[in-house]
Amino acid sequence: MPPARSKRLFAIWISLVSNVVLTVMKIVVGLLAGSAVLVADGVHNAGDILATVAALSSSMVSKKPADEDHPYGHGKAEVIASAMVAIILVVAAVWIGYHSILSLFEPPNAESWLPFVAACISLVWKQALYLYTIRIGRAEKSKSVLATAYDHLADVYASLAAVVGIGLALIGGRLGWDWTAYGDPVAGIIVSLLVLKLGIEIGKDSVDILMERTVPAEQLAHYESLISGLDEIKRIDRVRAREHGHYIIVDVRVGVPSHYTIQQGHDISRQIKSCIMDNDPEVVEVMVHLNPWNEGEDTIV
Repeated sequence: MPPARSKRLFAIWISLVSNVVLTVMKIVVGLLAGSAVLVADGVHNAGDILATVAALSSSMVSKKPADEDHPYGHGKAEVIASAMVAIILVVAAVWIGYHSILSLFEPPNAESWLPFVAACISLVWKQALYLYTIRIGRAEKSKSVLATAYDHLADVYASLAAVVGIGLALIGGRLGWDWTAYGDPVAGIIVSLLVLKLGIEIGKDSVDILMERTVPAEQLAHYESLISGLDEIKRIDRVRAREHGHYIIVDVRVGVPSHYTIQQGHDISRQIKSCIMDNDPEVVEVMVHLNPWNEGEDTIV
């Protein structure tokens, strides 16, 4: 197994095991102590388990080589997993917000140190997981690992809000501040909004890639500058590029002298492909279309 793939899979496996442990801890402690925000956060973690399983599966599928049915590879499997994570985050946000609002109209639970300690453990654990997975995801350009990292970030928000909310209730209980007893559900509402925002952002990015949004304009300009540096290229008719999961596919249309032979055209196509791929390791495929150019026509500068 290549080291890069091994790192991706290890990061996702660590996330999966952590989510299972934290889910059990939060739900059990939350139910025992009557903490709405901790139970809601635990349910959110249960959704994370499904998201991590999807990320694990997609990471394995995305690395499969191109075949007859999938000539462009399986890179978008990771994007689909990322979209699934976004859906789970949005559903979790709605669920957390709904139950937190209901808790505002119920008698507050007695304050307890147990859910506060559990929330602190979750905060530290999830922050460490976020920093680890975001580093691996960015280094390997893995959409599924990045989605998992942002899922951990949502949990950091949730745990931080839980720490603050439960902590306020504990402090208020000692000082006789009755209003702080509702810090727990208020924190849950704040968590739901943060998780909802994160889910929408991840979902938008996934949809853009599935709809084959072009890469940034400066990246296209870089490809054009590379092509224009080749002596045989007389005109650049079109350069397009799109993300296909963790890699990029580039389409190029250029003008070359019309008297060139097929062999010369073939050599130029390979030269363009090598030039782009050597300068951008994210590009795995360059499709080149050659158009005839005649003396007197416009040329690139």
